[in-house]
Amino acid sequence: MGPLEGVRVVEMAGLGAGPLAGMMLADLGCEVILVDKPGPPSPEAVIHIKDVDPLNRNKQRLPLNLKNPAHVALLREIIGLSDVLLESYRPGVMERLDLGPEQCMAQHPALVYARLTGWGQTGPMAVKAGHDPNYVAATGALYHTGHPDSPPITPPTLLGDASAAALLVAGISAALVTVSKTGEGQVIDASIAESANYLTTYAKSFYQSGHLSDARGASWLDGAAPWNTTYQTQDGQYMVVAAIEAKFYCALIAALGLNADPLFADLDQWDYGRWPEQKDVMERRFGSESRAFWAQVFDGLDACVSPVLNYKESANHPQFIARDALWSSDGQIFPVPAPRFSVTPSLTSPPELTDDLHDYLRAMGVADSALAAWRLDEQA
Repeated sequence: MGPLEGVRVVEMAGLGAGPLAGMMLADLGCEVILVDKPGPPSPEAVIHIKDVDPLNRNKQRLPLNLKNPAHVALLREIIGLSDVLLESYRPGVMERLDLGPEQCMAQHPALVYARLTGWGQTGPMAVKAGHDPNYVAATGALYHTGHPDSPPITPPTLLGDASAAALLVAGISAALVTVSKTGEGQVIDASIAESANYLTTYAKSFYQSGHLSDARGASWLDGAAPWNTTYQTQDGQYMVVAAIEAKFYCALIAALGLNADPLFADLDQWDYGRWPEQKDVMERRFGSESRAFWAQVFDGLDACVSPVLNYKESANHPQFIARDALWSSDGQIFPVPAPRFSVTPSLTSPPELTDDLHDYLRAMGVADSALAAWRLDEQA
């Protein structure tokens, strides 16, 4: 199952983007061994969990105390029998554990050593702490979000952490192709800030061409245009309008019954001087009816107008339901893996995991001496 079946990944337990990348690799069919510290997880590690941890699904958890030389020796053996090492510690941590790229790849030259940090392995901010909004702010993307009269805000953990995880999985997959051709592994230096920055390429191309400016909310891309923004409905909900092309704009105006209004009659959507007045009219029009009313009006039209859903409502979206794009566990609902593969589909059911870690590691090929040292330490 999965296009990456047969690939073994050692994931060093972390937060955010690292576990998300490991989840994606497991969904693609990798055998993911999650190396975690013994005992209960930290409050930070479980803050996103109710009953189900979606990020750690399909992973074989291996508790190790990396302050113990016997555990480090065992981990080094496991890494030598694996294809990928994924770590998201601050720069220098793995080296201090004698598990840095130089040490691991001397033993295993074909290893793909994937390093994920906030700012990258080098540079003046390499060891500085940060979270998703800090990295997104550095790219310029945070500045261009939200209403011009309000502080900028981005969707939580989406632009930074999620983009970094997705690009790292792509990078690991690409590096594995190189290994299959040359037998040579390599180190991947993945930065959350640089990943988010890379994904702003399209947006920054609009900025360079003058379609976005430093005046927030003054361009058609960030809310100034009445045909590319969101509107509140009578019931306090929202509709999003993205009628950018002329044919969609015409459909929008017709559906709103504004064809006869002098502000809209000539269907010139690029008359910037009329935008504020047009926006006022459309705000009143959308505000006169409920979201359900407008959703029904636009349901059969190609106008690029649709309701703004919350996460709970999103789980009932007819398109997602029709394509089985959701999975549930203990009453919680999450997205299924994307994209879809016709021959090697991503995992839809978890692999068989084991509680007998000694037999599992022995079957993998770990030396009995390393297992014996680990067992003695556990019994001490």
